[in-house]
Amino acid sequence: MEPLLASSPVTPANHSRKGDSVLCASNEASERLKLSGDLESPEISSVDQCSEYVSLQLRIFRINLAITAFAVLASILFVDINAAISLLLGACSGIIYFRLLAKSIGSIGKSSSSVGKVQLIIPAALVLVVAKVPELHLLPALVGFLLYKPSLIIQFLLEPSAQKKSA
Repeated sequence: MEPLLASSPVTPANHSRKGDSVLCASNEASERLKLSGDLESPEISSVDQCSEYVSLQLRIFRINLAITAFAVLASILFVDINAAISLLLGACSGIIYFRLLAKSIGSIGKSSSSVGKVQLIIPAALVLVVAKVPELHLLPALVGFLLYKPSLIIQFLLEPSAQKKSA
């Protein structure tokens, strides 16, 4: 049996014994293309996905703010005020970093094809600021910077329950 190639011509049944199978295969392919074209319009889908992405960002930011508030309060109670300020500075820079990253990811496909590198300035600036100010501590600032990671994990764990509610 001869394989059907993309460049092979469709021959009528009276010229070939296998013409029906070739014609049938091309009818199936055109039917699949027609069905995929009948799906919802890409503009509506794009708007829905954009609003879903924005709501996901807002949920992650709210979780991040709650985690930051809890961590700063715990740091004030159990460590000292300078460590709490360092943690808060790191958390604010982490939120800014995450916002720039989300903005860069949101623009992929619209105006760019890759993630920008501008957000990498934020951790470098944080380390420089903490190094120059003697009252600030580096370790709490770095822990604060990484506080957006637990919010991502919590959102990931909550996501299946959010999908069950909407379905």
